[in-house]
Amino acid sequence: MARKRSRISTSMATVLVLGTAGGLAWAGAEAAATFVEKRAAEDVTRALQIAGHDWAGVATDGLQVRLTGTAPTEVDRFRAMTDASGAVDASRIVDDMTVAAVDAMTPPDFEIELLSNDQGILLIGLVPAALDRQSLLAGLDAGGLPVTDLLESADYPVPKGWDPALRFGLQAAALAPQAKISIRPGEVTVAALAESREDQGRLEAALQKSRPQGVTLDAQISAPRPVIAPFTLRYVMDGTGPRFDACAAETEEARTLITDAARKAGLSGPANCTLGLGAPSPEWGAAAAAAIETVAALGLGDVTLSDADVALVVPPEVDPELFDRAVAGLEARLPAVFSLDATLQQAEPRQAAPIEFLATLTDQGTLSMRGRMADEQMREAVASFAESRFDVTESGLRDDEAVPGGWTVRVIAALEAMDTLQSGSTRVTPDIVALTGLSGDPATTDKAAAILSSRLGAGARYQLAIRYDRRLDPALGLPDGEECVARLNRIMSESAIGFEPSKSTIAGDPGPTLEQLAEAMTDCADFQIEAGGHTDSQGSEGFNAELSRGRAQAIVQAMSEAGIDTVNMTSRGYGESQPIDTNETEAGREANRRIEFRLLTPRPVRSDALDPPVTISGVTRDPDAPVEAEPDRAAMQGPQLPPVFGPALPEHGLVPPRMQGPQLPHAQTAGMVPMTVGVSEEFETLDEREENIRVPVLTPDDDTPRPGARPESVITRVGEEQTDETPAE
Repeated sequence: MARKRSRISTSMATVLVLGTAGGLAWAGAEAAATFVEKRAAEDVTRALQIAGHDWAGVATDGLQVRLTGTAPTEVDRFRAMTDASGAVDASRIVDDMTVAAVDAMTPPDFEIELLSNDQGILLIGLVPAALDRQSLLAGLDAGGLPVTDLLESADYPVPKGWDPALRFGLQAAALAPQAKISIRPGEVTVAALAESREDQGRLEAALQKSRPQGVTLDAQISAPRPVIAPFTLRYVMDGTGPRFDACAAETEEARTLITDAARKAGLSGPANCTLGLGAPSPEWGAAAAAAIETVAALGLGDVTLSDADVALVVPPEVDPELFDRAVAGLEARLPAVFSLDATLQQAEPRQAAPIEFLATLTDQGTLSMRGRMADEQMREAVASFAESRFDVTESGLRDDEAVPGGWTVRVIAALEAMDTLQSGSTRVTPDIVALTGLSGDPATTDKAAAILSSRLGAGARYQLAIRYDRRLDPALGLPDGEECVARLNRIMSESAIGFEPSKSTIAGDPGPTLEQLAEAMTDCADFQIEAGGHTDSQGSEGFNAELSRGRAQAIVQAMSEAGIDTVNMTSRGYGESQPIDTNETEAGREANRRIEFRLLTPRPVRSDALDPPVTISGVTRDPDAPVEAEPDRAAMQGPQLPPVFGPALPEHGLVPPRMQGPQLPHAQTAGMVPMTVGVSEEFETLDEREENIRVPVLTPDDDTPRPGARPESVITRVGEEQTDETPAE
């Protein structure tokens, strides 16, 4: 029995040991499997996150690694599988990923890159299939150079803003012949190189003016930096405040240094500093800033940097001790290449300003004058006379008792002589009356000399320099600019000149019309005139604009080949933009198809300069002095002297033109009625004649005597006389 129990206990112990061992083995296997799954999940998740696949999920099932999630594209799904295979064996990966549904395809980005240079025009990019490529190419003005079309097309709807941007891009190509122009829906970018800053400003203004509403313009216009010689900067600080008279810098950094120093010195106005080439040193900006700061410390003065020379000029009001300290500090701050010349001006005795009268007459008839007059009464007399002859826009007359006697007479005589000019100026000094200007009368010099002789009497020195302009001569009857354009338009409206349909080739014989145009242009070639081409509304806008421009050019070319001077004539195509009649009828469309001339400026362009004036200096003589008889040259002995030429003075007895304004007595002999009561009939000096201009003016006050009431008897008698003189009805 005991032996049987022993066998049972042994068997149970064996089962217990085996069970315990199996449980431990299962637990170990479970722990190992969990560790493997966790490690695999961590490795794959890390690899996917590093690759940017945040959309992917990782799940483990034993040795298997399942990838879940929705990939944006098939490519992203494939890349996720590849990146996961780098973390675990590819055979363990199960692909449970999906791919997002593909949306309807959106239109592509349409864009044209237009490259224009001396070799021609190149077009590359993608355009809508509905675009009229022929009209596009016809709207480009390549100037005879080739146009290369490398555009691709896509059959998608035309996006909003494409058409106005395309038209504006073609206009920009015409304005900037050397440029890169990018055209996108509602946006145009123009990158061009201008010849100069002025050309850059004109191009930017023209682009902004042509930009249609709703289209964004990105103008990247640059101009080459000019070479500045000498490289100059001048900074002034005086009673009007600090300012730049000139400023140049080679770099943006140097310009910033200079302008910052000027602002700290008190400059409040514009600080225009031109970027250019030619600075004598890379430290130009530092040298200029130091010089400006020195002037600011002094409070007054000016500094000029011309290349490497620095000139500091300080007025005498500055304390000499402060000047010495400032100069020493500037010398220490200037770079080695620069040299300083500092001057403290010495106070000089003040000199009186010269006594003179100046007047300028414009070709519009406006007069500006300034100068000194004896007193208020003489000043008003001169102003009254000037206003009676001219449109006075500026009068800077002031009183000065130091003017010589007869000064007012000389001034009024000069103004009267100036009235013979179309434009000019006069300068009156105690020694001479000078008159220069332009006139349409070839005898103006003689007339001006006669007026001065008549008004000033004998012994007055004068100098005349008057040029003759045939365009101003009314005797020639030359047309003005408006008349010239009216003639040309009348000839074109009556002519039989036509063009071949949809072409710029002249149809028929233009000879008779060109003969009439040549006759009209004989006196009109000096004016700037535009030949504008116009079309009806049939066809596209771009095609009509190009067609009208070609027709206008054809007319100007035909005129030039016919021998007509077209140097000042330009051509422009307006297309269908300026109709003069309806486009709904054939007659209206025919009226709209026209060539129309337009005056660009009323001033003529002089191809040849006017002849220089012949300066004539002389001394007036008594206009009534007897003319000496010409000596008998045949009876003279000795060498024959050449005749002396000069202005033709008025003959004896010729009455000079009447003056407007104050009446001046004339230097004439007795026998004439004096123009002013009380004036002696003997010859008067300029002082005596100036006194005759003075008209005493009395201002009434309370003590001024006034006439009393008329007696009753006088009133009755006057009434009876008027009754007797009334005619019976």
